[in-house]
Amino acid sequence: MAARTWMAAALMLAGTGAARAEDHDLPATPATVAWGHYDAAAKPVLTVRSGDTVTVHTLLTNSPIGLEHAGLPPEQVEASLRAVFAGVPADQRGPGGHILTGPIAVEGAEPGDTLEVRILRIDLAIPYAYNAFGPTTGFLPDDFPYRRIKIVPLDRRRMVGQVAPGVEVALHPFFGSMGVAPPPAFGRYDSTPPNVGGGNMDDRALVAGTTMFFPVHAPGALLEVGDGHAAQGNGEVDITALETSLVGKLQLILHKKGSGAGEAVYPRAETPTAYIAMGFDEDLSNAARKAVRGMIDFLVAQKGMTRDDAYMLVSVAGDVEVTELVDRNKGVHVVLPKAVFATTPSARR
Repeated sequence: MAARTWMAAALMLAGTGAARAEDHDLPATPATVAWGHYDAAAKPVLTVRSGDTVTVHTLLTNSPIGLEHAGLPPEQVEASLRAVFAGVPADQRGPGGHILTGPIAVEGAEPGDTLEVRILRIDLAIPYAYNAFGPTTGFLPDDFPYRRIKIVPLDRRRMVGQVAPGVEVALHPFFGSMGVAPPPAFGRYDSTPPNVGGGNMDDRALVAGTTMFFPVHAPGALLEVGDGHAAQGNGEVDITALETSLVGKLQLILHKKGSGAGEAVYPRAETPTAYIAMGFDEDLSNAARKAVRGMIDFLVAQKGMTRDDAYMLVSVAGDVEVTELVDRNKGVHVVLPKAVFATTPSARR
């Protein structure tokens, strides 16, 4: 993250007279999950102060019966997953299928503010994942008009998953869904398509060390996290990644409207080496336009560039990538290396 952003956050915390940051632990239970939705009217399951950290426990998106039918021994099904399936009433489920932990409210967050989420750590919670496709899902349903699910062992020591005989993929765990409540007019919003609050972004760059910036649309911001992925390719073409349960440690920092540092009007991210602008839309071209415009707006607001120069920079140094193709709203992100702003190695931030 840019040095000025970290400094501004520290000054903001000091200026509000905030007490020492607290560490919170949020398990996944029937009382602490939002099943398949983001909602500005939801009641928070945890309220924290800006600067606090939260260890969030999340569950994979499948049922105990589904996992057992795929060949997973019953004793390997998480007790917390069984408890959630048994304990969340039917009228509290949907319209989507993701089991999300939260919502987490941040004291003082109001519409127009920005919530910064620093992803400090992500760990595998279980030694397996699954991948699946069906006849009405994925990018090629006509080519694969049937269902299949596979349990994939995860080697936590070597951090690889055995996808097929003699085929291993490196594990880079991240939360497929991470977002704040959308505007109140959205109502109980389906967790499947990503939107202006983030949500099911399926962006494999959101690993430990990355920071997300979300525009706040509802009091408290109401952050939810889940849909753990041990690994995923850009596009997520069969509709699932290596779906698994994860435990993440997040730090939540509030930027008040007008503070200048870290402000966001659309979800964006920052890795140690790059800035990322995002776009979500049913039309892939429109999603790309949103992402490109978002990067231009960021460069103008945060780097002081003219719009013309920013447009040129994105064209010569930015990478436009398809995040995902299969969740109704397509996802596109623009990745711009931070090194383009460094004139000497010591000047890089």
